[in-house]
Amino acid sequence: MRSQRRSRLARWAILPIGVAVTAILAGCTDAQLRGFLPPAEGVTNHTDRVIGLWTTSWIVLLIVGIITWGLIIWAAVAYRRRKGQTGLPVQLRYNMPVEIFYTIVPLILVLGFFAFTARDQAEIEKKVDPDYKITVYGKRWAWDFQYDTSNTYKQSIQTQVDSKGEIIEDSIPTLYLPVDKKIEIDIKSRDVIHSFWVIEFLYKKDMIPAKTNHMYFTPLKEGVYQGKCAELCGEYHSLMLFKVAVVSQDEYDAQMKKLEDAGNTGPIGEDLNANTNLPGNGTSTTSVEG
Repeated sequence: MRSQRRSRLARWAILPIGVAVTAILAGCTDAQLRGFLPPAEGVTNHTDRVIGLWTTSWIVLLIVGIITWGLIIWAAVAYRRRKGQTGLPVQLRYNMPVEIFYTIVPLILVLGFFAFTARDQAEIEKKVDPDYKITVYGKRWAWDFQYDTSNTYKQSIQTQVDSKGEIIEDSIPTLYLPVDKKIEIDIKSRDVIHSFWVIEFLYKKDMIPAKTNHMYFTPLKEGVYQGKCAELCGEYHSLMLFKVAVVSQDEYDAQMKKLEDAGNTGPIGEDLNANTNLPGNGTSTTSVEG
């Protein structure tokens, strides 16, 4: 009799779980379907991959959570103290099938997350033969863009604010990229650790003194995208902003021509770094005191 009652309770517990999962998945907004990521579908050749990994992970974890919450509620209801009951219920030291279950299932989930993450990371970090190569220098609290392919550059100062503390949009530097072209960005720091983050690209990478990091991607949609430093780097970190303008080939060439006409040609390399005593630049010294 008791086993039949438990079987009925189990069936009634599964029903609301299924209804809840269906309702949640069917009622998701576009933002929720992206896992609350910014509207970035198809912005680069990597964004859909990142969105897929992120949202699939959250769906799996949500299902696991709902099942876990359902089992907790079911156990609380099925094994509650009934009227007239006294003393302690039968005490079980362990349940081997249950212990195997809650050991194997988390292991499978962790291995699955690792495998899919490693697969996508390998694809995102894969080196490509770029159509255009750009070096980005982070510095307190602004950016230098070296367009290596066209031998032009753009230097900037930190974003300015008006008397009301509002950001002056025209003071935000813009990095131009041609649409549908393979891009390599070499990322360097002139002083402290920064982080190069293009929000809608769903991609960021640290800028570490004396080290060069790389980003490889193809921008697929024309538009202006927001960027910022994602590593706390000092007093005006919040004003270390930039924009990325993905434009047509003609517009990109026109912007490079403007830089050339303004005299912004040639390298702006490590000789402008604030840190001059770094490994690899030939100026570091080691002193030994006896």
